[in-house]
Amino acid sequence: MTSFAESLTRVKQRIADAARRAGRDPESVRLLPVTKTVPAHILRLAHTAGISDFGENKIQEARDKHASLSDLDIRWSIIGHLQTNKVKYLVRFAREFHALDSIRLAEELNKHLSSKGRDLDVFIQVNTSAEDSKYGLHPDELAPFVRRLGEFPHLKPQGLMTLAIFSADTERVRTCFRLLRDLRDQVLSIQPDMTRLSMGMSGDFETAIEEGADVVRVGQAIFGARPQGSAAYWPGLISVNQTQEQTDH
Repeated sequence: MTSFAESLTRVKQRIADAARRAGRDPESVRLLPVTKTVPAHILRLAHTAGISDFGENKIQEARDKHASLSDLDIRWSIIGHLQTNKVKYLVRFAREFHALDSIRLAEELNKHLSSKGRDLDVFIQVNTSAEDSKYGLHPDELAPFVRRLGEFPHLKPQGLMTLAIFSADTERVRTCFRLLRDLRDQVLSIQPDMTRLSMGMSGDFETAIEEGADVVRVGQAIFGARPQGSAAYWPGLISVNQTQEQTDH
């Protein structure tokens, strides 16, 4: 518990420092702890330490944890790729979805949400690194996609999400974040409420904050290295090595 609390404090301090470097209010940046592979009993400790937002990549794992922790007031966010046949699980408990990337998925989400009589906050995922191994809309597809969001009244667009290129070259990473920010600015005339940027993970969240991130998705810097490889959480990527690199939140 002490180690976890110390890690959380360090991450929050790094967020605050990055925000101040960019001339921003640290309170304007939301920390979304990523809890994939973290056991439910550890999440109970995290909740006791004051964390009530959890981000999960895999819907089945999130569903099971939600069942185990249903006595707690937790805001569950699904941040990984979602197949349309798994939408029925997401709408039962998730309050936020960070990986909307197709009209078909939007249709399915809206249909199931309508049957539940509820809405869902969503972020549109954009592929800013031009890597075939990543999910997300091509930047040129974004504006036409955003124009159609009015067809889905139960989806409440919050902004855009991206996974930056995995690189030791900070400027290459920064380019991805800048592109997402520029794309956000371009689509505000279509959807004025889509102001937020979900970008930045354990290895690059400070750079993301400097480029305007409103939500940073941080896992390993808080909970430590994961015992299970990330490949299980991002099916369909070109290689296991790429998958590991791109999803170590």
